[in-house]
Formats: sequence, structure tokens, C-alpha cells
Amino acid sequence: MRNRPRAAGDHRVSSRRRGALGAARAASCALFAAQIGCGASIPQAADTVLRNGFVYTVDSADSVHQAVAVRAGRIVYVGTDSGAQTYVGARTEVIDLAGRMLMPGLVDGHMHVMSGGVQRLKCSLDYKTWTIAQMQQKIQACLDSEPAKEPDRWLEVTSWDRQGTVSVDADPTRAALDVLRTKRPILVHSTDHHSVLTNSRGMALAGITAATPDPAGGKIIRDAGGQPTGIFEDAGSTLVSGAIPAPTHEDDVRSAKAALDAIRRQGVTTFMDASSDERTLSAFTAVQRGGQLTARAFFAILLDPEKVGKDPEKAIAAVRALAASHDQGAAVPTPGIGARHVKLMLDGVLQAPAQTAAMLAPYNDNVGTDGAPKWVPGTKRGDVYFPPDVLDSLVLAAVKAGLDPHVHAIGDRAVRQTLDAYEHLRAQLPGKDVRPAIAHCEMVDPSDFGRFKALGVIPVMSFQWAQEAPYSVDAMKNQLGPERYARLEPEGSLLNAGARIAYGSDWPVDPFAEFLALKIGVTRRGDPTHPGSFGPKYAGRLNDDPLLPRGAALRAITMGSAYQLRLEEVVGSIETGKLADMIVLDQNFLQIPEDDLGKIQVLMTLVGGKVVFSADSPRPARARRP
Repeated sequence: MRNRPRAAGDHRVSSRRRGALGAARAASCALFAAQIGCGASIPQAADTVLRNGFVYTVDSADSVHQAVAVRAGRIVYVGTDSGAQTYVGARTEVIDLAGRMLMPGLVDGHMHVMSGGVQRLKCSLDYKTWTIAQMQQKIQACLDSEPAKEPDRWLEVTSWDRQGTVSVDADPTRAALDVLRTKRPILVHSTDHHSVLTNSRGMALAGITAATPDPAGGKIIRDAGGQPTGIFEDAGSTLVSGAIPAPTHEDDVRSAKAALDAIRRQGVTTFMDASSDERTLSAFTAVQRGGQLTARAFFAILLDPEKVGKDPEKAIAAVRALAASHDQGAAVPTPGIGARHVKLMLDGVLQAPAQTAAMLAPYNDNVGTDGAPKWVPGTKRGDVYFPPDVLDSLVLAAVKAGLDPHVHAIGDRAVRQTLDAYEHLRAQLPGKDVRPAIAHCEMVDPSDFGRFKALGVIPVMSFQWAQEAPYSVDAMKNQLGPERYARLEPEGSLLNAGARIAYGSDWPVDPFAEFLALKIGVTRRGDPTHPGSFGPKYAGRLNDDPLLPRGAALRAITMGSAYQLRLEEVVGSIETGKLADMIVLDQNFLQIPEDDLGKIQVLMTLVGGKVVFSADSPRPARARRP
């Protein structure tokens, strides 16, 4: 209740009242001494206090606390419930976590955000392992739902599991699309984004014939007579996709918003798009200027071999100019745009039938039959898309231009060449603060494990690939042979060799399921009940590479990726002074049985102290102090 008002000008305080005030202050000091110390002022009230929780900080000690206070988008207190109470004022929102786990927001260091948004808006094959007939049925249903788009509008189909189709049927050709009831051109995108399938109408519009040469960094798959089959790999895909009218800026903005909706539901508060261009940057900048950017958005600008030509420095200068035109500087509580990386594709994928990842030894071929297979070394080793001297020049020019290099390298030969390029970089610029990264690193020769730590190279791993699946068991096990298959997806070996692991989902290559990926990192097994895994047939452990401790898996997707993006001082952990990017989980990742880890749901996502996602039910209780 309010004190009784005194007469104007009467500033006298009775001795009894002075004594009461002194006693109250003494009691206050006794209660809050641990937080503020006697003689100090009571802290300024927070905007939000989250209390009664399991606060996993991912600080240097992986400490656990009860409560967090947030003011002006930053964390001002981490500690006990009683300590946080000092930050509760008349206008403070208090969130009762009810014992739930609060942890730093997820930092996804490698994804394809625009593609993910586009995929949510287009015809999708849903990552399923389908026969050609099942593919045809789904694509026909999409065509039948859009009769007004006949005969000339392209139909783009996403999330085709090409390796899965090969494992249960065969590699389809354009003939499989030509028989559909349509005159429309069709383009089907594989889940790994390394191959596409088109029909004869699509090839005709793209001007592709038997005489069309393979582009640099890509391939046109041809039949025995030299005719294109309709499948195009890596840079070959652009021969067809380039014939599709470019989306409008408004289309791109819609895709960006669709992607952000998925991202905040997964608890991702910072991401790096790993294949960006002017369109992507413009779309997300427009979303940010409209006040609808709900995650810290970083972009690695793609530089393909054709753009490099014979002048790496000129190509890097163009990337730097584009980056500078969109980068918004240091991170602040309100999410912004960062463009400080260049993306280089050095090879393709391991899976048959593509096998475009560059290997030190050839892939195996089956010289027997399906019923009586006989696997022997073949001649195919995959290709690198930049020769060593060009890659060396690109990496060095990028760093001199103020960009961190982010190289896609999957095969052990591509990984070694990238490490060699980074070793050359370190020799040319000794002592330079560089955050070089290699994305995926699915196959690394054991002699190269220690080079990651020695060279300060960050392996950006996609943990979900360390599960049994059609793309591993069926499309790689025999093709790689037992020795190489035993060291597939080596995040545990790299961690044990001292590497600083970062995490990147590569979404939408796989279904967007961050906690399933973390579960697989911890167990190297999928979850047969989860749509991101592949059923009882593929429920075993992938191989015997070391398992990640739970804390190491969480650190990879928080502080590990934050370090990769040069954000470790502002995000990635719950510590005083950092930006208040946090998520609330429905279960405790550190305490529940490992088989349940992939089922964890995000209940709330906060970015800069603001709630950008809250699940309808259940949800943490929210109350405002009266």
C-alpha cells in the first residue's frame, strides 16, 4: 500500500521512521549481499526474468543455474532464483520455467535457408524412399492440383531421395516424367541438392542436346548412346534450372519468411546460409527492414568455378563488394544481417550413383550380380572443382579481403586439399585471426585428424548423417568398403583429436530436426519412430566412430558454431553481458534416456530477449508482477 502523503515542504523524518528504514535496509542487504553487496544500489529492474528452471549455460564450466534476468535484450544476471528476484520490478515479466531446461539458442553454422523456404512452398516428395511409380503418382497429383498452369509453367518438385529410389528401384530418366499427363516442363530436385531430374520438355527449353558439353564442376548423365538421360549433377543442374524464370523479389521474400517460421520453431536463433547470392541477401534484408527477421542471419556468398575463371582476386573482390553492401556490422539485440564468408564447393557427394565426392582411393564397383555381388576397386574417384593452386589463391585472397573461407569438402581427397590450402594460408599470413571452416568432412583420412587443431580449422558437421539410412547402408557401405565405412562421419574422432566442432544441419537436404541430429551425434543411431529417420531396417549404429558426449553435442550447436561466425563473445552461451538468445525445452537433454533425445520439442524461442516463438501447449507459465 502507498505511504500516507506528507504536507508539502515537510521533509522531516521521525527517529522511529529512520530506525525502521535502517532495519529494512539492513534486512535487504542481508538478503541480497551475495548478488549486489551491502552499500550497493538495488539492480535496475529487468524486462524479463526466467526462473525456477534448469539453466544450462554452455559457459566454460558448463555450469547450471536456476534463473536468468534480461534487460534491453541482454543478459544481466545468471544465478539463483533469489538472486534473480532482485531484478523483478513492477513492469518485469516473470516466466516460471517449472523446472524445464533453458539453454542458449541454437546456432546453425551451415544451412540453405532460401532453399528451405522455397521447399515449404512447393510440391514435395517429402524425403521418402519411393519407387519410380510412387514418384510419378505424387508428381501427377501436384500437376492435377494446378490445371491453370498448363502448358508452360514449370513444376518444381523438391525433397527427392535419389539414393533411396535407386536402392528400391532404379535411377529414373526423363522417360519417367514424359509419361505423365502434362505438357509442362518439370524439374525434380534431389534432397542433397547435388542432382536434378527433368523431362524432355525441360531439356528442350534449356536447349540441352547430346552435343551439350559438361560444365565445369558438373556433369550431364548420358545413356550408352550419348544422349542425356534427364539427370544433371552439381553444376550441371544449373543448365536446366537456368531456363526457369527467376522468382520475383516478392517470391523470395515469401520464401524467406517461410524459412524463418521453420527456423524459430526449431530453436535456431542464429544461422549461416551456406550458398548465398544477391537474391538471397536482398530478400532477407527486406524482411529485416520490415521488422520480421526473427533470427540473426549470416550469409556465405557462393563462388563457383565459372565465376572464378583465371582471376581469383577479381572474383573475391566481387564477393567482398556484395558482402559489404549488405553486412550490418556488430550484432545488437535486434537481429540483423551479416555477410562475412565466401563459400567454395570443392567436390560433390559420396552416395551412388553420383559418387562425385573426391576420394584418395577409387570407389568400389560390383563386378558380380545383385544376387552374388563382388565388390572390387573401380576407376571412379570423384573430381575436385578447383585445382590446388587455384584453391590456394582463392583462400588467401578471401582472407586478405576480410572474408572467412567456408569450403564444402566431403571426400578424403577434397578434405586433404582444403587442409593443404589452409596450411598454405597460415604460412602466408602467420598470426592472422582466421576462422577457416570445412563443411561436412564425411570422409577424412586418419592422418589428417590432427591437422584440424594444428591449423585452427573448424569442421562443420551434420550429425544426422551418422545414422543408418538408404543413403549410407545402401548407397555407400559396399561402394566404400569396410575400412572406409568404419570411419564415415568422423565427428567423434575429430573431437578426440582436439578439433573445435561446429554443427550445420544442411537443411533442407534432410528434414529439419535439430534435436534428432543431436541425438544421432550422441548415439550414432537414428530413431525409427521419427520422420527424420528410416524405420526398423535402419535402426542400428552406423559404425564405431566415438560417440559425442551430450555436452559436446550441445556445445557444437551453440558455442562451436558461434565461434565459426565470430560471435562467441555475444551469443552461444548464457552469460552476463551476452545477447539474450535462449530456448526452453520440454525435456532435459542432459537427463532423459538417449532414445528420447530426438523427440525433444522447443517450447519457446527468445532472440534479443523477445519471444519469437511459443508453442501453444504445453508452455512455460508467464506472469507479470503486480
